[in-house]
Amino acid sequence: MVTLPKKNELGFFEIRLESIGGLGANLAGKMLAEAGVVGAGLNGVSFSSYGSEKKGSAVKAHIRFCDINTNIRDTSPVERPHVVGIFHESLSKTVNVVSGIYEDSLVLVNSTKSPDELKEKLKMRGGTIAVIDAIGISLEEKNRVNMAMLGALFRLCPFLDPEIMKNVIRKSLEKKYPQAVQPALNTFERGYNEVNFQTFVLPEGEEMPSFIRQDTPVLGFATQPMGGVIVNPGNSILKDLSISRAGMMPKFEDDKCIHCAACDNVCPDFCFVWDEQADKKGRPQMFLQGIDYQYCKGCLKCVQACPTEALSSLREPDGYADEHRVPHRFDLAVK
Repeated sequence: MVTLPKKNELGFFEIRLESIGGLGANLAGKMLAEAGVVGAGLNGVSFSSYGSEKKGSAVKAHIRFCDINTNIRDTSPVERPHVVGIFHESLSKTVNVVSGIYEDSLVLVNSTKSPDELKEKLKMRGGTIAVIDAIGISLEEKNRVNMAMLGALFRLCPFLDPEIMKNVIRKSLEKKYPQAVQPALNTFERGYNEVNFQTFVLPEGEEMPSFIRQDTPVLGFATQPMGGVIVNPGNSILKDLSISRAGMMPKFEDDKCIHCAACDNVCPDFCFVWDEQADKKGRPQMFLQGIDYQYCKGCLKCVQACPTEALSSLREPDGYADEHRVPHRFDLAVK
């Protein structure tokens, strides 16, 4: 009989997956729950929460396991997870992805950074950080990020049998997508074998951050601005879409560009920055200056549209967007 390594006061072992739409966290949660219920003989439940259904928007998947004799009567979001799977490292810019963790929780991050760097970035005080380059593995195996993350999650949850998960993968894919079965299995296997983890003991005298419920309003009776003023108008100028990039981004090479604006015609977020300059004959023309990566979500439509290969797809290196960003020069003055 399978024994859960930890339980909360209700008898649940809880997992939360933090992701963006398009990386497969919803499917990963369902497959993870199926492997626990069918393979390990546990009671389990999986469900997801997300806003508008579009690629790049924030997604949370919630999974609960408990002993077969324990009834699951709680379908609220997982707020005190024993394991957190962060499918997209940049989510930490806008979402508290480690909210509610215990000092001995496991945090799995899709990243190429070291556990020490991630501890600093996620502002964690204690816990175990596991790292897997899920994007790199998925690109090499021509598969999806979720399979590599699932492999790493099974390594961190020893009560789950990876062989059962492989059968779940086969059953889920072989009818509709038989050609995707072996790449998915290879990606899962690499995720299981290539994950690295490091435990950070909570320093003596320190405590974990106090838990705050997810539905606690930021602005309430005692904290709202004078007169109930909306301080964030939600203007697109202020938004940062960079967290929607799933590992790939366009690279611009000025010497190959003919300034045809084919890229601008297909860009859904107006990422390209132009400036009016004189051409060789002294006539005013619009010349492409670069990309404002703050608004680029990595759809790569511009790469497909470019006729001269001035735009190419690039596996996003850390810090590249900040170093090569050409910011828009918006005229915010009202005349």
